[in-house]
Amino acid sequence: MKKRNALKLIAASVGVAALGVGLSACGETKQNFNAVDITGADYAKGFSLKDADGKVRTMADFKGKVVVLFFGYAQCPDVCPTTMTEMAQVKQQLGKDGDKLQVLFLTVDPARDTPEVLKAYMGAFDPSFVALIPTPEELAAVAKDFKVYYKKVDGKTPTSYSMDHSAASYVYDTQGRLRLYARYGAGVPTMVSDVKALLAS
Repeated sequence: MKKRNALKLIAASVGVAALGVGLSACGETKQNFNAVDITGADYAKGFSLKDADGKVRTMADFKGKVVVLFFGYAQCPDVCPTTMTEMAQVKQQLGKDGDKLQVLFLTVDPARDTPEVLKAYMGAFDPSFVALIPTPEELAAVAKDFKVYYKKVDGKTPTSYSMDHSAASYVYDTQGRLRLYARYGAGVPTMVSDVKALLAS
């Protein structure tokens, strides 16, 4: 009887151990990112907007690449050029996988950000970066869908205004699914790590 109970105890222990291994394995499948993981979010799912060449773009155009989407404007004095500079560095640090990263810059200032202005602006950072230019109506709709804030701040002259706007980036995986919310100022190494993780998944 004691022997049978001992065997039962051993079997139970093995079962618990196996369960523990199973739980551990399940835990390992969840990726850890530096940016905020918003996988499964029911907003910011896509867009249909013209680029600086007048071509209508959607997320489907960039399938197979990790996409980083940022809202900004060309006359921004600090946040926008800093973000674009960092994204150019991220692409460089990805080495041969740099071509698997697509940066999109969606202007919140379509009145001044003409195709010519944005082509030059993107070219200053990386020619592969794509600028998206919505109409004012499209901007209002896409900002609402992406939960993005933007507001015109009057300057000394009618054309010297600035734009207050959200400063984070949205990161999509190679299947076009929204995965991460990357806050401004996180730095190049953290973005490199997250992009690599998404490319590997």
